[in-house]
Amino acid sequence: MRGLTDSGDGGAGDSPAHDGGRGGTARSTRLRAGMAASGTALAGLAAIVVFCVGCSTGGTGTRDEGPAGTQPVTHVTTPPVSTPTGTAKPARRVDAVALLRADAKVSDRVKDGLKPCVGDAYPVDTSYGSMTDGPVTDVVINVMACADSVGIGTYVYRQRDDGSYQNVFTAETPAVYGTIDRGDLVVTTQVYGSKDPLAYPSGSEVVTYRWASDRFSEHDRVHNDFNRAVGSTEGTLSEPVPPEPEPAKS
Repeated sequence: MRGLTDSGDGGAGDSPAHDGGRGGTARSTRLRAGMAASGTALAGLAAIVVFCVGCSTGGTGTRDEGPAGTQPVTHVTTPPVSTPTGTAKPARRVDAVALLRADAKVSDRVKDGLKPCVGDAYPVDTSYGSMTDGPVTDVVINVMACADSVGIGTYVYRQRDDGSYQNVFTAETPAVYGTIDRGDLVVTTQVYGSKDPLAYPSGSEVVTYRWASDRFSEHDRVHNDFNRAVGSTEGTLSEPVPPEPEPAKS
């Protein structure tokens, strides 16, 4: 009987163990469920961390273009295009030949040379520039000879208030030529000696005139002496004569 009782006690004692097994099974189930939930939460947290890391790095994250909306936007304003206000005066073209023929200050010798060299091309150069503070640009006219293109006269004309032109400078000397240089009149005259060929003058006179008190006054003068050896047949070196070849040895 005791053995039965012990057996029964043992059975009774086994019952808690069996219950414990059921309890253990339930606890395992709940533990696994909790671990699964925790794993899901950790996975979600890891994804958020990866996403944030991708946002903070500039090379491989989701936003490669940098932070949005955190930096002030700089607006570049293009300045308006201003119209240039130049001080250049209008250049009124003139009939240089007609102006010279109607001018009493032009000599008859120069007027006789005002003939076309080829076709209807006259030996006249015309330049326009501001020298006398007139309403429009002044006119510089150079007359040359058709045969050798050497200047024979330089003239400057300034426009009057009524629109006509006034002769304010005249230079009628051989080999003369006038130009406009930064508001000044520059007249160059070639200087020839008694034996100088036309292509090789002995020197030149360069005179700068400046407008003051309604007339041109000399402002600067430069004299140049050219090398007389250039173009001269005297004192030139002859070409070296090559030596004769030595006779062949027998």
